Amino acid sequence: MSHPPTQSRRRPAAKDRDPTGKGDQLMGRVTTRRPILRLTPTGQRERPDTLAVEEPFEIRVNGTPLTVTMRTPGDDIDLAHGFLLTEGVIGSREDVQTARYCAGSDVDGMNTYNVLDVQLAPGVPGPDPSVTRNFYTTSSCGVCGKAALEAVRLATRFPPADDRATITAATLATLPDRLRDRQKVFDSTGGIHAAGLFTTDGELLAVREDVGRHNAVDKVLGWALLDRSLPLAGCVLMVSGRSSFELAQKAAMAGVPILAAVSAPSSLAVDVAAEQGMTLIGFLRGESMNVYTNTHRVLPSPVLTH
Repeated sequence: MSHPPTQSRRRPAAKDRDPTGKGDQLMGRVTTRRPILRLTPTGQRERPDTLAVEEPFEIRVNGTPLTVTMRTPGDDIDLAHGFLLTEGVIGSREDVQTARYCAGSDVDGMNTYNVLDVQLAPGVPGPDPSVTRNFYTTSSCGVCGKAALEAVRLATRFPPADDRATITAATLATLPDRLRDRQKVFDSTGGIHAAGLFTTDGELLAVREDVGRHNAVDKVLGWALLDRSLPLAGCVLMVSGRSSFELAQKAAMAGVPILAAVSAPSSLAVDVAAEQGMTLIGFLRGESMNVYTNTHRVLPSPVLTH
């Protein structure tokens, strides 16, 4: 097994940390170029296009394969820790002894850094068999491949229901643009998701990008776990797309009281948010939004009268 030179579990001091995580990425593999034929009303031409990289990533626990997910390389340490957190395997960084890349080479003999083995700390039980995936998870579906239907719903160690955090609608309205401003890979590809953690005062804590919505969330929650910031009381998880059941569940597993998205939630996402005592916000665009559950946490902006 080997470590890549740019990935490490050791974290810089908070004041020196890059909230976008770009310093923690294997940037040469985050994007790639492909030739395309560009057609427009005025004609056509051949040119290169920049694409987000999608590669398989295998997570092993104590040497045993647990799952393979399709992800954008970079922040893999965060991704593995976030995945294990949101699957209920770990609850703190002390639950993990080491996280190391395994040997694996491409056609040029270079390490692919696509297999990571997480060694749990002594006394920490391994994954329940119900967590085991049928060994493949797409970038669009993080619960696909669950070994049993009963394994989909999980119990959180950090129930958000009693969190007394509130946030103003005015602060919420600023979050989508602030998240978008940090989407550096999206700027060059137009094809990648983002998840960001904010305080209820609007302070940005961390942003992660990935071709998979669930991976972006796992990466940012893994960052929080490694930062010893769990539970994420008084925090908002902002996602760039829609809210699905699995994103709502992942937020609950980290103790997030408020989940906000620029698009619609699914019915099951609303159900999970209600069950867990989370506030779920959708269609957060400009100064408008829909608050689906636990509306008491969102303080409306004063209405201006003339």
